[in-house]
Amino acid sequence: MSNYLVEPADRPVALTVQAIRALREAPVEGISRRQLLRTSLGAAVGLWLVEVGAGTLGFLWPNFRGGFGGKVVIGDIDTLALNPATPGTSVRDGAPAYFPHARAFISLVDPSTSIKPGESLDGEGRKTNIRTLYQRCTHLGCKPNFCGRNYWFECPCHGSRFDRLGEKVAKLRPAPRGLDRFAHSVDADGVITIDTGKLTLGPLPIAQEQPGLIPPRTPTGCL
Repeated sequence: MSNYLVEPADRPVALTVQAIRALREAPVEGISRRQLLRTSLGAAVGLWLVEVGAGTLGFLWPNFRGGFGGKVVIGDIDTLALNPATPGTSVRDGAPAYFPHARAFISLVDPSTSIKPGESLDGEGRKTNIRTLYQRCTHLGCKPNFCGRNYWFECPCHGSRFDRLGEKVAKLRPAPRGLDRFAHSVDADGVITIDTGKLTLGPLPIAQEQPGLIPPRTPTGCL
């Protein structure tokens, strides 16, 4: 018997107008494209605000806790004597003290006298008799070493040399200026406070045997 009149059972049936309208008006399952865009934009703005807040707090935090970037209390002349930049040297002999938490060297301008109460906004120490130097070479930022043989700073990276007060020696390697200086103050009890948030650029280089440059103690250094 022929079955050419039999219709397949899985033949698709056209949707009615009512069914189409119901599908269009039914709520979309999951998240829509518009909701995804809004959520992503909100998350990006929130993340940016968190980063800005964290950066601002990180910038201001040293001023709150007294760390580098803010005011750092060092101590008196005895504290300097206990922290020589190079073992075997003496602050009272003209060598600098070193304080890593302030990233600073401190030298007596005139080793024959002690520190004096006052303030030095440029770090040069005309009133206080101390000079507060940033520990970065002005060439590429390496930390200079203080040589106990010639009493000069010597940069281990490219050989730039500075006298014990941070003055750059002209024609001795590439640093463009002397060591930069921090503002500081000395109170009536002789306690030194360095403001590491206030930096003055170091002066231009000085030729050897010219006024303003302290000569080395020996013709050879430590490098």
